[in-house]
Amino acid sequence: MASPRHILTAVAWPYASGPRHIGHVAGFGVPSDVFSRYQRMAGNNVLMVSGTDEHGTPILVAADKEGLTPKGLADRYNKVITEDLRGLGLTYDLFTRTSTRNHYAIAQEIFRGLHRNGYVVPKTMMGAVSPSTGRTLPDRYIEGTCPICGYDGARGDQCDNCGNQLDPADLINPVSKINGETPRFVEEEHYFLDLPAFANALGSWLQSKGGDWRPNVLKFSLNLVDDLRPRAITRDIDWGVPVPLEGWQDRNDKRLYVWFDAVIGYLSASVEWARRSGDPDAWKAWWHNPDAEAYYFMGKDNVVFHSVIWPALLLGYSGRGDKGGTPGELGALNLPSEVVSSEYLTMEGKKFSSSRSVVIFVKDFLARYDADALRYYLAVAGPETSDTNFTWDEFLRRNNDELVAGWGNLVNRSISMAAKNFGEIPQPGELLDVDREVLATAKAAFGPVGELLNRSRQKAAITEAMTVVAAANKYLSDTAPWKLKEGEENRARQATILHTALQLVDDCKALLTPFLPHSSQKVHELLGNSDVWAPTPRIDEVSEEGNDDYAVLRGDYASASAVWASRPIAAGTKLEPPKPIFTKLDASIVEEELARLEAGD
Repeated sequence: MASPRHILTAVAWPYASGPRHIGHVAGFGVPSDVFSRYQRMAGNNVLMVSGTDEHGTPILVAADKEGLTPKGLADRYNKVITEDLRGLGLTYDLFTRTSTRNHYAIAQEIFRGLHRNGYVVPKTMMGAVSPSTGRTLPDRYIEGTCPICGYDGARGDQCDNCGNQLDPADLINPVSKINGETPRFVEEEHYFLDLPAFANALGSWLQSKGGDWRPNVLKFSLNLVDDLRPRAITRDIDWGVPVPLEGWQDRNDKRLYVWFDAVIGYLSASVEWARRSGDPDAWKAWWHNPDAEAYYFMGKDNVVFHSVIWPALLLGYSGRGDKGGTPGELGALNLPSEVVSSEYLTMEGKKFSSSRSVVIFVKDFLARYDADALRYYLAVAGPETSDTNFTWDEFLRRNNDELVAGWGNLVNRSISMAAKNFGEIPQPGELLDVDREVLATAKAAFGPVGELLNRSRQKAAITEAMTVVAAANKYLSDTAPWKLKEGEENRARQATILHTALQLVDDCKALLTPFLPHSSQKVHELLGNSDVWAPTPRIDEVSEEGNDDYAVLRGDYASASAVWASRPIAAGTKLEPPKPIFTKLDASIVEEELARLEAGD
């Protein structure tokens, strides 16, 4: 048996400027949890970390609109987002925030290491400023025409059409996305990350990922490496991580750029998790061990930060760029194994937009529908490798036809018949070929479904798992145990069929657990078990010296009984009549939800 692998699941940090909608969690949330749950079931050592991204101008803008301080706004939406992610059942080992003292310390150490190795250099630049407020505008909050390809709608940091890195001053007819005004450009002194010094190392590293990464992610990343330019690492702003250099440390108008400190959160969250676990060095098993693996989950708009910029920071801190250098006190740090990027989810044919009310927030969705219904939809029809469209018609169909009438029906009728006729899991008699064949089909599915999950091919994996559900339903219909009523021989055959059906239910429960943890736990209990099969996260209040107490998401996942294998069920286990594990939805929800969308509710 292979030794357990150390797997870091690094999940993109949701921005704490407002509540998150289902398009957000389609990219970073559900796919990362499906992956992590599978890896834990397979016996691997998983560390799943993230938190709320709480710095930068967008926080200041949103705080002004809501009449709050930046910290007050971050506190509000950290709480909202943390509760949403718990509701979805996302099993973070630690979901924290970037406003902690721990995060400040780690971000500053990475900056100092890069500066010491020569990869952070001073430079003047033309910075975009809002004429009406005097505030620096983030590159991503400026749009205009790309000077390279002519695309109308390029951002100040890059053009999504041609993939080239840009500066706001490069744009033709730049405008602020915040209020539509034309920005004023002024000369500013800042520190820059010398990205061209990593072109060779990044190019070699990316080329080595040829057969492993999603082709769209790899191609996009390699194109970026062809045109690397120094990128500002500090910003004129008073909200963020102080710049840890003499003459800058105590300035109120200079901070580390939010894109720089946010990606360091994967490391700082790992360090915080280790300290809270009681072993301050525990994080090193995922960051120093050359055999450890690291998978980064996000939407495609975040690829550049994870496939180019974050690896450059890791290379520079470890002394592995063109200028060489030595690792800092955190040691030489591992690069990502894969950047798992999803495409965009649209809603009823329109791009998600909170400002235009083309949106359904996670909290509102969970108030009306089951978390597993959303998880299922995003797994089987989400934007894994291409943009996909969420429609209420399709959500209704998937829920009623596949979850309720398919998987839910198999669970209900199998357990109902066994409970009614035997009151327990019956003792099987001699198996016939039809029994052995369907059991073999279910048992054999763990290999290919697991391999697909290991490679984050989740749509193919859940489709394969649902074929076992279909095979089990067909087996039950073909053998028709409800017709076997009279005589000892019929009763023995009925017991064998129902035992087989219940074994299939248990196998399907395991195959579907990464996708449908809440209903899988219910099925586990309906089969007479009382232990935790599919764990759920919890929200804890924690303390930190020199900081206000704050909430984190974490859980006790190692004690769960879920395993990635077929386990024999125990004859004689008592059974009770089951309750439905899914809610059948009325067709009227489609019109109701479309009306809400139209009204902007």
